[in-house]
Amino acid sequence: MKPKKTAHIISHSHWDREWYMSLEEHRYYLVKLFDDLLKKLGEDPDFHSFHLDGQTIMVDDYLKVRPEKEEEVKKYIRDGRLIIGPWYILQDAFLTSSEANVRNLLYGMKTTKALGQKGNLGYYPDTFGIYGQAPQLLRQAKIDVAAFGRGVTPTGFNNQVFHHDDYSSPYSELNWESPDGSSVLGILFANWYSNGNEIPVEMEAAKKYWVKKLKESEKFAATSQLLYMNGCDHQPLQKNITDAIKAANELFPEVEFKHSSFQQYIEEVKQELPENLQTIRGELRNQKTDGWSTLVNTASSRIYLKQANDRCQTLLERVLEPLGLLVSDRMLHRDFAEFYWKLLMENHPHDSICGCSVDAVHREMTTRFERAEKGAVRFVEEQAREIADNIDTIHEREDAIPLVIFQTSGTPMKEVIKKKVAVKKIYFDEMPFKEIPAKLKEAPLTSYYLERADQSIVPVTVKDLGVKFGYDLPLDGFRRPYYAREVEVTFLYRSRNTVGYERCFLVPAEQGDKEEETAFIWKAEENKFENEHIIVQIHDDGSYTLLDKQSGMEYQKLGVLEDTGDIGNEYMFKASGDGGSMTTENGNATMKVLENNRDIASVEVLFCLSVPKEADESLQEERESLVWHPERQAGRSQEMERLTIKSVLTLEREGKGLKVKVSMNNRAKDHRIRVLFPIGKGSSHHYADSIYELAERPNQPERQWVNPSFDHHMQRFVSLNHSEKGLTVAGKGLHEYEIKDHHTIAVTILRAVGELGDWGVFDTPEAQCLGENEAELMVIPHPTDVLSSAAYLTAYQFPLAATVVQTKQKQGDAAKVKNLFTWEGDKLVITASKPSLDGTGMIVRWFNPTSEIKQLSLQTDVGDKIYRSTILEEKLDQVGEGTAELKVKPYEIVTLRIEG
Repeated sequence: MKPKKTAHIISHSHWDREWYMSLEEHRYYLVKLFDDLLKKLGEDPDFHSFHLDGQTIMVDDYLKVRPEKEEEVKKYIRDGRLIIGPWYILQDAFLTSSEANVRNLLYGMKTTKALGQKGNLGYYPDTFGIYGQAPQLLRQAKIDVAAFGRGVTPTGFNNQVFHHDDYSSPYSELNWESPDGSSVLGILFANWYSNGNEIPVEMEAAKKYWVKKLKESEKFAATSQLLYMNGCDHQPLQKNITDAIKAANELFPEVEFKHSSFQQYIEEVKQELPENLQTIRGELRNQKTDGWSTLVNTASSRIYLKQANDRCQTLLERVLEPLGLLVSDRMLHRDFAEFYWKLLMENHPHDSICGCSVDAVHREMTTRFERAEKGAVRFVEEQAREIADNIDTIHEREDAIPLVIFQTSGTPMKEVIKKKVAVKKIYFDEMPFKEIPAKLKEAPLTSYYLERADQSIVPVTVKDLGVKFGYDLPLDGFRRPYYAREVEVTFLYRSRNTVGYERCFLVPAEQGDKEEETAFIWKAEENKFENEHIIVQIHDDGSYTLLDKQSGMEYQKLGVLEDTGDIGNEYMFKASGDGGSMTTENGNATMKVLENNRDIASVEVLFCLSVPKEADESLQEERESLVWHPERQAGRSQEMERLTIKSVLTLEREGKGLKVKVSMNNRAKDHRIRVLFPIGKGSSHHYADSIYELAERPNQPERQWVNPSFDHHMQRFVSLNHSEKGLTVAGKGLHEYEIKDHHTIAVTILRAVGELGDWGVFDTPEAQCLGENEAELMVIPHPTDVLSSAAYLTAYQFPLAATVVQTKQKQGDAAKVKNLFTWEGDKLVITASKPSLDGTGMIVRWFNPTSEIKQLSLQTDVGDKIYRSTILEEKLDQVGEGTAELKVKPYEIVTLRIEG
């Protein structure tokens, strides 16, 4: 006898915080939803619960309007009738960093715990693909089930779901496994998260509805437990849902219909799971589809948003948080860190950071990014200054200028530092302020050297910046304005510190001091750069050939720009109907040397590219007729725009890669620009940086793929190797690439489109990204592949920089050099060093990107006991006191908690 089927009906509303309307427009409907919910919960005991979309910020957004409802809301959360978390917000998984994904869970779980609720479901209802390490992260957070809608089966226009014979899993229940072997039970919304929406109460309509719905769910269910999601995007509460359930029970006595929750559904599913569940491993990226609705091109929509996010994430993860380990007031630091993270994460929902909303949404995002960045920068400056004020900075020469160099990346550094220094200040209260600039200009420019804490000397290049206005903000007095004679100092700095600082001095050089021999990096007579590792030859068209001196391998014609028409939308790229493209290859470029000294050289390469002004007039007709992008045929206009493009190439002493900054005033619409890096055919796979993983991906798609483009996400870099040589291209906030023709890395630096592109007509003129745009890359040659050569470690260092504070000579008690910990671990990647959330310990995290067991060694003087920890910073077993030695399994994410 077959078991009686149970239909679990879960009321919910998938709440895109901002999307086709702005945040404040959506908030009105959120408040109405909550008001209806609270009334329903109070009046109807048969209304079991409501799922608040896996995020806690919905509660915050409601209570900002109705603060008097706080206790009522908290009561229903404690009672398990309003289900929140485990996330703070529903983030995009691929466009937010590894640590941002963890902070999202950390702060979300902090809230759920405080409100007396357990976050027992990894909820990704509409995430645009999910990284492969998600099961490991969830398991470390004691979550053993994940529910998701995308990544296994294709979805299209207006959330339409498609199925085919080569479905990745025969069931909506499956095992999902990370590269390290961690696995969770996966619940796929095989018929989407709206498959139980708007259930009829009237008998005839209800019968027709349920005959169809039961058949659809039974097709994929591995057990007798059927899941029906009663809601959709911004769906209001179905107020008569309990009456609809009573009607269904009358009509279908062989099925038990009940108002349920994920917790109930999962508990009953687990009791019936078959042994032959399909196991899906790694990334959920919808590769077994036609390729037209994977939404991967959100990685290149409004790139300026991704770049701002990258700056903010790097600032919080690699500067602000590590600096918190050096400050005296840990609680102040903890509170500010959480504030900035939450402000930043307001920009992380998938329709926000993906750049696929209306213009008003993204204008507000720009302001949030600016708030987060400016606030965090100021906080870092002031905290670093307070630390510096406690260091003994007395020098035998009164005119020596103390500099405190903070290293917060977690790894030893080798960096060319540029720092603006005020060599002479005159405050407004010292003399009439109008006379100060002339007084400062009288002083001759002095040359300097850097004297380090061990008395060693580092050569310094000095550039005069003239007289600048500034001000001090004392903690015990009114602001003090001044003028200062400023210089820019440049020097190569090496340090074994991981998280710490070093006190140094800029010391005026005596006139009789002998200048050391200077070997300049730019060779003007040959139009090439050269340092210890690479030679870069610039060609007449602005492209360049790169020679790796270690391997002797040469990479030709790098850096060509390619322009293609784009008649798609914010979600998906679609090449214009003409199918053509134009490049800068074989054009004419001009060069200008911007800087050339012992430590760094920069050359500006200027060239032009003429492109069609926009798509032809048929594109707007296709948009307004809701022609889905695969069927669009629009071409490009005959009118041309001349784009002036500036590429600044920079090579540093001892640098292992060439830094490239491309900038342009975009005056054209409906097009995409990519930078091309050919390497040569030979490899069938490549590597891309992902969330706690170097994902290995095929150069060719699955056989089901029909889209001419095969674009991918990357976090920091993409890498392709051929035979004995490889090339890695790192970016700052550049997340889209393609392996073109199976042998060329193509990185998108601009995509200009004019519509949102889902379920209706939503024009987005600001998504055309007219005006100034820029992109920063680093090109790293290496032998073999990116893992074997460890080139990925160079790529991870690309956006990181030391924090340098100028201070005064004064007595102090703090040491002149401080380093909190040292570590060794071949091939391991450090991703976090921060105070614990409770303020009592230090958190340090690594991941192993390789398939081999690696040894991790840690030494610290800031605490006695070292524990393994979860990603939620909970102590596990003790692994050492002062030092620890442990094995890191293949692909494992390991977190240590250090306590004094």
